[in-house]
Parts: sequence; C-alpha cells; structure tokens
Amino acid sequence: MSEFDRRLERHQEELRALFFSLYPGREDAYGALLKTLAFYAAARSKSLRQLDTKREADPGWYKRREMLGMCLYIGPWAKNLKGVREKLDYLSQCGVNYVHLMPFLDTPKGKSDGGYAVSDFTKVEPSLGDMDDLETLTREMRKRGMSVCMDFVMNHTSEEHEWARRARAGEAEYQDRYFFYPDRTIPDQFEQTIPEVFPTTAPGSFTWLPDAGKWVMTNFYPFQWDLNYGNPAVLTDMVGFMLALTNRGIDVVRIDAIPYIWKEMGTSCRNLPQVHTISRMLRIIVEAVCPGVLLLGEVVMAPEKIVPYFGSVERPECHMLYNATTMCTTWHTIATADTRLLRHQMDILSRLPKEYLFLNYIRCHDDIGWGLDYPWLSQFGTSEVPHKRYLSDYLTGHWHGSDSKGELYNDDPVSGDARMCGTTASLCGIETARRECRLDDLQAYIRRDLMLHAFMLTQSGLPILYAGDEIAQENDYTYHLDPDKAADSRFIHRGDFDWEKAEQRLIPGTVEQQIFDGLLRLEAARRSSPAFDSDADFWTLDTGDDGVLGIGRWKDGACVLALFNFAGSGKTARIRETGWWKDLITGEERETDAVQLPPYGYAMLELVHL
Repeated sequence: MSEFDRRLERHQEELRALFFSLYPGREDAYGALLKTLAFYAAARSKSLRQLDTKREADPGWYKRREMLGMCLYIGPWAKNLKGVREKLDYLSQCGVNYVHLMPFLDTPKGKSDGGYAVSDFTKVEPSLGDMDDLETLTREMRKRGMSVCMDFVMNHTSEEHEWARRARAGEAEYQDRYFFYPDRTIPDQFEQTIPEVFPTTAPGSFTWLPDAGKWVMTNFYPFQWDLNYGNPAVLTDMVGFMLALTNRGIDVVRIDAIPYIWKEMGTSCRNLPQVHTISRMLRIIVEAVCPGVLLLGEVVMAPEKIVPYFGSVERPECHMLYNATTMCTTWHTIATADTRLLRHQMDILSRLPKEYLFLNYIRCHDDIGWGLDYPWLSQFGTSEVPHKRYLSDYLTGHWHGSDSKGELYNDDPVSGDARMCGTTASLCGIETARRECRLDDLQAYIRRDLMLHAFMLTQSGLPILYAGDEIAQENDYTYHLDPDKAADSRFIHRGDFDWEKAEQRLIPGTVEQQIFDGLLRLEAARRSSPAFDSDADFWTLDTGDDGVLGIGRWKDGACVLALFNFAGSGKTARIRETGWWKDLITGEERETDAVQLPPYGYAMLELVHL
C-alpha cells in the first residue's frame, strides 16, 4: 500500500460521506475526484514527499515562536520570481522564514483586482516568470528553511478564464460551472438576501452579458465570475489546480474568500454549512496527498464567524486563520488612545482553544475595514456611523492633531463605512513628521510604529510583516497617475519596494535603521522565551490607565509582562504582579509596581524572581 493510499484510507469513509452530502448519487464524480488525488500524489517529488514525512512527525512545526512571516508582491518587490531568489539574503536578515507571495498567477491587465481575477491557474503572470521559476524559487527557499504561501482564489475566475470564454460562447457544460440566467427572475430573488460586497464601486451581485444574452453571478466585480460548487466538476478541477501548485513547492495555500464559495437561494450566500463541508474535504485531501501543506483560511468577518473555520479537534478544517478583528481594533485604538475594546478582544482570544493558530498582522495588502464590536462599544455611548467617520477622519489626517496620512477606499456616506489604506509608517505619522522636520514628533511616531509591532509579536500565533514596514516605507502616491490603478486606493500601500531606502537601514540614526534594528530586537525577545509560544497562557492586566494595554504570558515557568502605551503622552502603568523583572529590549532590571512609559512607549518584562 502506498503512503497516499494509507493516508487516504484513514479518511476515506468520511470523505465519501462529505462528498455525497453535496452531490448525492454522483459515483462518477466521486471516482473522478479520487483519480485526481491519486494522480497528484504520484506526481509529488521525492524531496516534497520527504518533507511531508518530516512534518507529519512534527505536526506543530508551524506553531513555534521562531516563526516570522512577511507578505510581498513579487513585481513591486523584486520585479520577478528570479529577482525574489536573488533577494533571499535580505529576507534572512529580516529574520523571516515564512513568505507570502501575493497573487502571481495569470490575470488580465486592468481587470485583475490585484491578482484575484485568475485567467489561468496553471500559468504564472508572464512578467513575473513561469512555473519552472516558481519551482526553482520554492526549492531554494526550502533549503533555507523558508515556507512559501500563495493565494488560491476558489470563489471565482476571471471573465477571461477558458471556462468563462466557453461559457460566454454558449457551451452549456461551462455555463453550468457558473451561475447563468436568461432573465432577472432568479438574480432578483438572490439579491433580496445577498449583501453587496462593494456597494459603491461594484453594486449588485449579477452582471449582464450582451453577447451571451444572459446574467452571470459576480459577487465581487463584474469581471470576476462566481464558480458554482454545486457542480462537482468545479470542485474536482479546482482541487487539481491547487494540488498542482503544491507540487511546485507551495507550503501554505491561502484560500481566498472561502466563506463565499457555496451559493443558495434565500440565504446570504456566506458561511453556509456546505462551505464547511468543502473546507473539511480540503483538509482531508491535503492530509492524504501532501500532508506537509497547510490551509490558511481568509475569513475577514466577525470573530463568531471566523472560529468555525478551524473545525473541531476531531474534524479540523483550516490550519490557520487571519486575526483581522484584532488588526482593525488596533487601528481603532491608535485613533482613540482607548484600549478597552482591544483588551476585551484579547480576553476573548485568551479563552479559545490553544490549538487554534491565528496569523497576526498590523497591515496587509488590503484595506482596513471597521468591523468593530459596536454592540460592546455602545455601553460607552459610541454610535457606529459617527465613530466610523471619526476613525476615517483621524487616519486620513483630517482630524485636529492627527498626523496620519491614509486614504479612503469604498467610502459609503450613508452607512459611514469606509475602508482605510496606507502604509504603517504613514498611518503612524512618520511621513508627516519627516516631511515637516519635526524631530521630536518623528521619534514619538517611530516608537508608535515599533510599539504596534511589539504588540503584534506579543500575541499568540504567527506574526506577519508587510514588506516595506521593516524600513518604514511611506505611501506611494504615484498610483494616482496610473489609469489602471487610480480608482483603487489600496495601491497607495502596494508601491514598489524602495531598495535605496533599504540600504539606509545600515546607517545609524536613520529612520530606516531605527525601525529595522528595533524590529530585530523585538524578534529576538520573542524567540528568547517560551512564554511567547502559541500554546502559552495569556491574560490582560489592569494597568490603571485605559491608554495602556497590559498582557501577561506564561509557559513552563517563564513569565512575561508586556505593556503598550497607545497615548500621545507619557503614562505610568501600575500593575499588581510584583517581583523583579528584566526588560527584554534594554536588558535593564526593575520592579513592576510603577512602569514609566513615554508617549507610544512599550516594555517587555520577563520575571527574574519574585
């Protein structure tokens, strides 16, 4: 019996039951799925099979405190895949061992949605290289102990994908892979319950195709056609595309927009039970074919909607999920200098099973949406619409005293919803203070930037840097001049990586050096203590001041207290945990009854003795 057969046998009964719960009686389709799995299992290289065996024996390999990620766009960062290979030494210098390569598959120019409208799942965007370049890069990264993550867009294809072209031409087999309707009868029924994803820039959930004479479902943008997973051929072929990419050396598959992939009339078409059936099937498939591969679910929703994507201990789904709620609440806390909501959310996270692994981040390729817990905030008299408007005003620098330099994305004046764009440095005020030569403010904003990273590194899970943040890269306003980008303000933080600025990290006293070396010290502090392990106990502290967040962590006798001042004034944190503590950043030892923190200051203290 082969390794694949042995692994599949463990789950065969469950996989079959799950499949037929979606596709009753489709023995032919189930046979096609098994044939696809066997094909890609046999095609997996010897080195990848060896890695599978190694990771099977060490299932927690990705949960260690030594893990540090970075996400980057290949073109803006290094021009192409070969360029990334030439820059691997830089990633090593950053302490990075997990690299998320942002979308690199073939997409149409001008209708790519940042790479999320895939026209060919078997082809790299030609300007970036080809599949051989990808495999060469992943092989070299594997030698360096680096894991590679990629986006796999399951919910939709580009309108220029072969399936879409054949559907548009009238082939019924391919129209059945999407949602095609001859008139508005069914689309109107769907739209009674489907929320709009982009109500201002892409209203509605269907697009009229004059040449086909039909409507097609397009939940995101008109050029992104939603796939019909009610058709088992769609599931089998998409699984095949995914496995072909893992056989090129991809370690982590980020399943884009997973909550949307099953559609059913009379529902929101989000987070339906069938989505979890597919998610569980995907987990069984990777455990059978490529058990060294991880599934990362992109679920940017409220916490109660996110956690189910972990599945259960007995029937797990995704290995990892994004901690989007903490990210957006962190920026709320920057704008309000009030840590109470952030503390409330840390308390919720502390009660979740330690098996759950979140990816923590300050910024990413996308916008910051204000999905805050407004029912909880209402006890303080906070009203949702005016509060969202305040956050937008503060982080765009339109509020008195704010030096943030963000831009809005998809502003909806009625609901108050507006997503925020900008680099971490520009949102923290570094850009403004630098240009106006306000040196005292500049130092405060550098502390603010590092304080945010210290908070991210203190959380349980896998911390992810956004490329450029390690050198305080600022907003790129040139996107306004590019007709293919000007309508999408997310490109303000997706600009070309500035390698000249990166060289400034080697010059003492520069902003780049202070941020880069400050991050290295924080990373070293995290690696130094088992208290930062993802399965450590953690809790929040009463600091005596709502402007200061306090977190305690403990594991195997190691105890760390971390303090974060979100206020623009100096604070004294008074905490009850007595003893003698060592500052993991400065090396100084102190007592903890009263810790002085400068504006936007932070401290990581490890217990020496009581």
